[in-house]
Amino acid sequence: MTVTRLSAATTILSAVAASLLLSSCSASVDADKSTPKLSADKLATTVSEKLAATTGQPEPRIDCPEDLAGQVGNTTRCKLTADDGSTLGVSVKVTSVEGDQINFDIKADEKASPAKN
Repeated sequence: MTVTRLSAATTILSAVAASLLLSSCSASVDADKSTPKLSADKLATTVSEKLAATTGQPEPRIDCPEDLAGQVGNTTRCKLTADDGSTLGVSVKVTSVEGDQINFDIKADEKASPAKN
């Protein structure tokens, strides 16, 4: 039973990695300050929605540790956690900023990390 669950999670993570080698996303933010910022929560939600749309799978759990400042070239790392506890890193890089719209690419790591026992 555990092997089947692990295989299913590995298959899903592999599909995510293959489909997200460089996908573009964008999100509007509150631009009250000179540099717009995308909150860590909104970034995680946007990445999760994009992953689900790209893979045809339910929205995965994504955690992003920090806000994303809207400056071209800025990067952050988020983490996708599968149901079995295995994880996959996701890199986010700002490609352009248009007013309060931050455009970014997301790239999933090629290999998942196994669940901690």
